[in-house]
Amino acid sequence: MPLPDDEHTGTRIAHHRKRAGLTQRGLAQKVPFSYSLLTQVETGHKPASPDLVAAVARALHIDVTALTGQPYVTELQQDRLAALVRPIREALDLYDLGADPAITPRPTSQLVAAAQALCQQVRATKLHDAALDLPGTMAEITTAAYQTPSSELWAALSSTYRTAHDLAVKLGYYDLSTVALDRMDWAASRASDPLLSAVRQYMRALVYFREGEYTIGQRLVASGRELLEQSPQTRERHAVAGQLHLGASIIAARAQDEDAVKNHLIEARAYADRTDEATDVHWLSFGPTNVTVHAVSAHVEMRHYGDALQEAAKVRIPKDWAVSRAAHFYVDRARAEMEAGRSEAALKSIVTARKLAPQQTRYHAGARETIRGLIHLSRRTPDTLDHLAAWVGL
Repeated sequence: MPLPDDEHTGTRIAHHRKRAGLTQRGLAQKVPFSYSLLTQVETGHKPASPDLVAAVARALHIDVTALTGQPYVTELQQDRLAALVRPIREALDLYDLGADPAITPRPTSQLVAAAQALCQQVRATKLHDAALDLPGTMAEITTAAYQTPSSELWAALSSTYRTAHDLAVKLGYYDLSTVALDRMDWAASRASDPLLSAVRQYMRALVYFREGEYTIGQRLVASGRELLEQSPQTRERHAVAGQLHLGASIIAARAQDEDAVKNHLIEARAYADRTDEATDVHWLSFGPTNVTVHAVSAHVEMRHYGDALQEAAKVRIPKDWAVSRAAHFYVDRARAEMEAGRSEAALKSIVTARKLAPQQTRYHAGARETIRGLIHLSRRTPDTLDHLAAWVGL
């Protein structure tokens, strides 16, 4: 059954629903959303929210990307990013081949710095630069770790695998992100670093969050907290523990567990009071600002859009905050503004996200759905919105 020419998330939902032999009412009975909303999403009159997409994907036993259409290959090709994915995939597969005799690694200090630079590039949303540099750096550190094993080198290798995961998620290659997380665990265990292992559990939990598997996500977060028991009480441990609570708050919000959301945010804020802005710890951007930003996201997930906007008004982005995190906040705020009927404000927020992180915003499924929703809300589409729609490929 071919997809229609006017392909968007709603038409993909209709396509896969029909393949499963379900009517709209039949699918509505399997998800926590109304028949009316599902109909409007399928016809393109309402944007497909991430929680709706996850619920439908789970009900139909398919991947979320089958509904979002990721990766967005046409735009990736235009940005010269599509061709950079295969070298990353190949570099991830070198993990058990030992040292490469053709590679003479740089000193450990330089390799650690190179791994850190890749993290910095991703946080600055310089995705093309990071994707270009990553395979060679990964191969070089792999060889060095086999030739002269040390916790420092294994940790650096684990960091490059995390960068591969981050890039894969931002570009919509979720199958590759899962491979990268497996490699991250493999290297983190050799580094004997429980904080790294806990960060990896946090990132795994977000994979299941995207797919609508909230119980597994919560279990992974709990597993991450257990791993922290192996490390001393340091600022770094507090930051990772706080970030785990933030991850748990968003998972709980998607599951509509308001009490759990409140409790996790309280715990996270207590850790943030100890660490202050801990942007230097495992590139997590943890601190008071991130707690408030997650409160915004949690209210959006619970569809409490007025509360989300009240929290958003409190956010003051620190100058040294990761651009990637700031742009994600503006996408969340735009969704809340759109749902609250504040179309002009929502458009301004999306434009801000684009200015901060153009590549990340272009491939963000939520940004696309918000732009599509704004188009349907506008009696006359402003030029800015027209340009945004064309830019993301709508």
